[in-house]
Amino acid sequence: MHHQKMKFPSRNPSCFLSSSTTVIILLFIIMIITSDQLAASMNQQLERNDTANPRSVPAMFVFGDSIVDPGNNNYIETLVKCNFPPYGRDFMGGNPTGRFTNGFVPSDLLAEGFGVKEIVPAYLDPNLQPQDLITGVSFASGASGYDPLTSKITSTISMTEQLDLFKQSLTKIKAAVGEEQTANILSKSIFIVCTGSDDIANTYFSTPFRRLHYDINSYTDLMSDAASSFLQELYGVGARRIAVMSVPPIGCLPSQRTISGGIARECSEPANQAAQLFNSKFYSVIGCLNQKFRDSKIVFIDIYTPLLSLIQNPANYGFEVATKGCCGTGNIEVSILCTELSNSKTCKDDTKYIFWDSYHPTEAAYKVLVTELLDKYKNCFF
Repeated sequence: MHHQKMKFPSRNPSCFLSSSTTVIILLFIIMIITSDQLAASMNQQLERNDTANPRSVPAMFVFGDSIVDPGNNNYIETLVKCNFPPYGRDFMGGNPTGRFTNGFVPSDLLAEGFGVKEIVPAYLDPNLQPQDLITGVSFASGASGYDPLTSKITSTISMTEQLDLFKQSLTKIKAAVGEEQTANILSKSIFIVCTGSDDIANTYFSTPFRRLHYDINSYTDLMSDAASSFLQELYGVGARRIAVMSVPPIGCLPSQRTISGGIARECSEPANQAAQLFNSKFYSVIGCLNQKFRDSKIVFIDIYTPLLSLIQNPANYGFEVATKGCCGTGNIEVSILCTELSNSKTCKDDTKYIFWDSYHPTEAAYKVLVTELLDKYKNCFF
């Protein structure tokens, strides 16, 4: 039986090229449509939030030190890290993310309190998603401060560099939702600024560099001038609702009791007086800025008073230990000194402790403080 060969039309290279080009063009169009749809859905979500609740906060952006660093220091060359156990042992299944405590940090709790989201991620996290960006991230870096020397000593991200990272993030947000919606997000977002403790505790009292040229009065002037410049720059890039944390009672941190508190490990009065001096100057600076920028709400958040009350009256808040941290001996351990090697001495129940390590409060203490702060200050932003 004779089988006739079937003839296929010969492929014309130019036809083949044009069909490939067509596929590429189609894919490109699909990508544009998809990205447009993503931007549109993000915009619709933001608009729905606006309409549903005029007091809604679309995002939270955070600047500062280890109190609000959710893990940025993991991605830079510094010794100031905590992305290892026992840090994070109570965080979402015991995950050491680089937060300087056992669980959530204040920026996470504040974001939840303002109805934004459950956690504020680190901007430098390589797994960050566009949705994370437009609802807010943290640029904070443990061991930074208002004094630029503070972050130089520790090789961490200075406040100026944090602001540069924020400007970089704005380019990405604009690409996702457009210029107009970005401006809308910025005008309604809460900006958290929380730093200054390391300037006083470390740069001034623990190293000789600044004390050669400054007494505590002139040093707190340097700090408040730098803080004022930072807030004005933040306003300049679109921030309108800014929560500025005071410096806490640094002298009552377990580390400061150990270093300066004598055999009885009392609070260090010079450190506490320095904190109060800076806070009073900073309060005045913020008053002046509110006069200057009438369309903004820059709110001075007093951390000093409620944390001191917690430390002086632990039993009133359900705590038992106020003078040392949970990690290790609790007297000096922090960051790379607080590791699994400390575990034999690390406390079992950190809910009884105000401090997690010798420098940072526990999640339980943060929750008490943040609840109090939200009650007192939340309405100031609307």
